[in-house]
Amino acid sequence: MKRVFFLLVMLSLTTLTFAQYAISGVVMNEKREVLPGANIVLAGTYTGTVADTNGQFELKNLRAGDYKLLISFIGYERASQSVTLKNSNQAVTITLKPSGIMTEEVLVSATRAGDKTPVAKTSVDRTTIENRNMGQDIPYLLTMTPSYVATSDAGAGVGYTNFRIRGTSLNRINVTVNGIPMNDAESHGTYFVDIPDLAGSIDNIQVQRGVGSSTNGAAAFGATINLQTTTLNKQAYGEVKSSAGSFSTFKNSVAAGTGLLGKFAFDVRLSKVTSDGFIDRATSDLKSFFVSGGYYSENTILKVNIFSGFEETYQAWYGVPSVKLNNDEEGMQRYLDHWLWSGSERENQKRYDDLINSDARTYNFYTYDNEVDHYQQDHYQLHLSHKFNEYLNLNAALHYTYGRGYYENYAYDQDYAAYQMAAPVGIDATDMVVRKWLDNDFYGATYSLNYDDGTNAFTFGGGYNEYDGRHFGRVIWAQYMGDNAKDLEWYKGKGTKKDFNLFGKYNLQMTEAMSLYADLQYRHIDYNITGINDELRDVSQKHKFDFFNPKVGLYYKPDAGNEAYISYARANREPNRDNFVDADPNGKQPVAEALNDFEAGYTYRSRNYSVGANLYYMLYKDQLVQTGEINNVGATIMENADDSYRAGIELMGGVKITRALKWDVNATFSQNKIKNFTEYVDDWDNVGQIVNNLGKTDLSFSPEVIVNSQISFQPAKDLSISLLSNYVGDQYIDNSSSEDRKLDAWLVNNLKIDYAIKGNLFKEIKLHLMVNNLFDAEYESNAWVYSYYYDDGSGRNRYKMDGYFPQAGINFLAGIDFKF
Repeated sequence: MKRVFFLLVMLSLTTLTFAQYAISGVVMNEKREVLPGANIVLAGTYTGTVADTNGQFELKNLRAGDYKLLISFIGYERASQSVTLKNSNQAVTITLKPSGIMTEEVLVSATRAGDKTPVAKTSVDRTTIENRNMGQDIPYLLTMTPSYVATSDAGAGVGYTNFRIRGTSLNRINVTVNGIPMNDAESHGTYFVDIPDLAGSIDNIQVQRGVGSSTNGAAAFGATINLQTTTLNKQAYGEVKSSAGSFSTFKNSVAAGTGLLGKFAFDVRLSKVTSDGFIDRATSDLKSFFVSGGYYSENTILKVNIFSGFEETYQAWYGVPSVKLNNDEEGMQRYLDHWLWSGSERENQKRYDDLINSDARTYNFYTYDNEVDHYQQDHYQLHLSHKFNEYLNLNAALHYTYGRGYYENYAYDQDYAAYQMAAPVGIDATDMVVRKWLDNDFYGATYSLNYDDGTNAFTFGGGYNEYDGRHFGRVIWAQYMGDNAKDLEWYKGKGTKKDFNLFGKYNLQMTEAMSLYADLQYRHIDYNITGINDELRDVSQKHKFDFFNPKVGLYYKPDAGNEAYISYARANREPNRDNFVDADPNGKQPVAEALNDFEAGYTYRSRNYSVGANLYYMLYKDQLVQTGEINNVGATIMENADDSYRAGIELMGGVKITRALKWDVNATFSQNKIKNFTEYVDDWDNVGQIVNNLGKTDLSFSPEVIVNSQISFQPAKDLSISLLSNYVGDQYIDNSSSEDRKLDAWLVNNLKIDYAIKGNLFKEIKLHLMVNNLFDAEYESNAWVYSYYYDDGSGRNRYKMDGYFPQAGINFLAGIDFKF
């Protein structure tokens, strides 16, 4: 990284040796009224600015040459204007025409961070999403954003995928679609596999790192992902996209839109994705559709979105034991000797034989033919946006999500009593097939009132959401069923949750260069759990939370090239369902977590390069972490750690080396610590736990170094070649900072080639090729571990069982898009 920034500094010094000029101007409408806040971008460069309260702007430090200005403002048609700089500065007047219809940026404005919001943020546009969307899910489309690490259970980005931002797990990251919460209300997780190829209907994505600005749904306890679905395309269109690649991966989608028919427009998409996965039997069968219809007038938008997804994925949740990855025959024998698999002696031997005979990097613990996760989720959204005048608009939305499905397991040598079954005479245990079901409803309303006159910008918004989740399990088959009924239900429980929030955001333009930002949110949660869980334990309990989440900051932009900010934000997060139901009923109960987030950032942009830095210090109180402690039935639980923190710097840089060659890079250097960590390790000899006070340790899954690089080369107008590189440093898989429980650093390079062909029959034919893991690196991106002490005759030692998730070696995806 030192070399990177030395290069950028040298380039900046070189720039100063050339004669420099400026483009200035004013943006107004046809009535000659100025348009404060209009966006002006210098095409093909890193430079852009926003018109001030008088509609004026200035772009400085430009060399002689030809430039194109791209101008946009909500409610007006986009415009462009060419400017030539020769021997003097140039002043221009830009007149924007009313679009005649209200534009859809307003639908997500309340939950988005604006240009002057003092938070660390990255936007991903539709072109970037389209070019990378060949079957891998959304977590893999965002891998070039700062502080970001993606992982895949099946090893190739299809099926169950996950990601972390600044080490923060996905169940602490707020995700919204058009401002509607997407996180599961109980687990707080977001499962993109449930809505396959949602990216095919995404217009843009904003990623906010840290607490960010107030939004709807589960607390943003480390980051926010805001997705906006397809926006109005005034022209009729059709698209057919197909791709194929390694591991029998296929993706096919069809999309079409009517364009604007008077004041109405309709869009539809159908998608299917299948893959065998890199890991043995880690197959995916994914289907989805998206339908949208809207009414558009000058002052009103009324829009309906309906989208649904179905997924059936073979389970690959167990991972590969490190003893297998390392070809440690003694360690594999220990798995057999220590009965690390539950089941009969016959089953333990079968598991051991399979472990020995399988490929080290593709081993899958599961072998039953239908060991699958099977789920469908339907989303319904109704959006209304109305503009009262140039400064004031209202957004409101109703939503409903219905999800239902199960995962199926083959269970060996199970006691009948554990399933509330009557045992046949003379038989105590049997093999069986069980399904654990989740059937849930999630519905509510969100709203925001937005005012912006160029000096004062105010948003008042919030939402009310209810969740009704039904958890139950059924025995669908047993080797010896006896007199027990088929599909016997052995447990049943329910979770209901009411979530209410109000927020107010205010941005005051104190001077032409400086603005003050304040954001206050109140959130109330009422959560009830009833019934028994799969261990036949009564988990009934009630919880209420009231959170106040303040945010404040300063934003400073003295000119088009420089901007800086400083901010403070607080977030609170309630424990999720597992935290509550897994806790020892006679022990310490989980409490809410709190985060104080301090951030500061600076960015400099010029015609040919940009540099920037974000500093962050995220101080946690009562963060829930894995300690190894168990509850009264032996299941692991999460405990509140008194004090922990994440501190780091995010560096971003970009340079346009030539007209055809560009390099963008970002790097994060951080420390992620628990100040005083206590570890609990099972003691098999004495049926208890050993307590180790370890002092300051590293937070799990929090690498100290993350670097992302993209070198883009465009030798011809319709041909682009990119080398995308991701480096992730060492990270621990538990909170003990133990060297034998760690993911090693990895560097992965991916090659992306796109070529567009214009024609008469089709508007465009686009060819894609992506070679992933170009240099065939062997690495694992996720893992779990369980530790125990045991005297097996060779002495009392500490042992472990674990599961690592290997990622695919060199593999490819090739695709073709037809647009007409």
